[in-house]
Amino acid sequence: MTIKSAIIAAAAATAVFGAAQAQQPKTPSAAPAVKNVVLVHGAFADGSGWRGVYDELTSRGYKVSIVQNPLTSLADDVAATRRVLARQDGPAILVGHSYGGTVITQAGSGADVAGLVYVAALAPDTGESTGDQFAQIPAPPGFVIEPQADGFGFVNGPKFKSGFAADVSDADAAFMRDSQVPIAMSAFGDKVTKAAWRAKPSWFVVATEDGAIDPALLRKTAKRIGATTREVEGSHVVFISKPKAVADVIDEAARHATHAAAR
Repeated sequence: MTIKSAIIAAAAATAVFGAAQAQQPKTPSAAPAVKNVVLVHGAFADGSGWRGVYDELTSRGYKVSIVQNPLTSLADDVAATRRVLARQDGPAILVGHSYGGTVITQAGSGADVAGLVYVAALAPDTGESTGDQFAQIPAPPGFVIEPQADGFGFVNGPKFKSGFAADVSDADAAFMRDSQVPIAMSAFGDKVTKAAWRAKPSWFVVATEDGAIDPALLRKTAKRIGATTREVEGSHVVFISKPKAVADVIDEAARHATHAAAR
């Protein structure tokens, strides 16, 4: 074989090999270990605030369900969460914001929960309440709750944006203020009877500009429960102002929860 013919043969072989490679299907990225996500809102709110996170997660292929807490007692809110968990077709990542962190701590011990994600949230231990956590590090002075004669509480109107939702638009903050759902103040005293984070892997979003829960308490809580922690610059409603960043943490939890639980 001449040098010229050898070069031609080699080029032809390379072309055939390259074409064969091009026809091979690409290896898909690893599917998440958990495909279900259940989102739990906190006090003074409803589930609609999760819309941005919902859109992010559903676009990534997750099945997302949103709990509508009655905010009448911790037991009632846990029952509402368990009701939604019972509708899933497999294990779920259970996500709680603010007081919703207390709810998922109580509701998340079952086998249908693969992992917990706390978003600017409380996470009491067994025998503790939401109020007990605030006793450790009080809420910032700009966050003011106004108890009503019937035992329910609202966030003070004039201080709502600065204390609750400082990084959303004035119009969005006004709507949230005027549509807030009052919570039974007694719920803040209800004790957790079994802290799910003691047995489940957990992740934590610290909102660095939180005006309702002192970021120092968020960091202390995340460290105490041994959570994988990410700090996100945002207000107490960081899940509304930074939905992609929050969805990224939930996505990470869904991809690693089974492995983490097995360690």
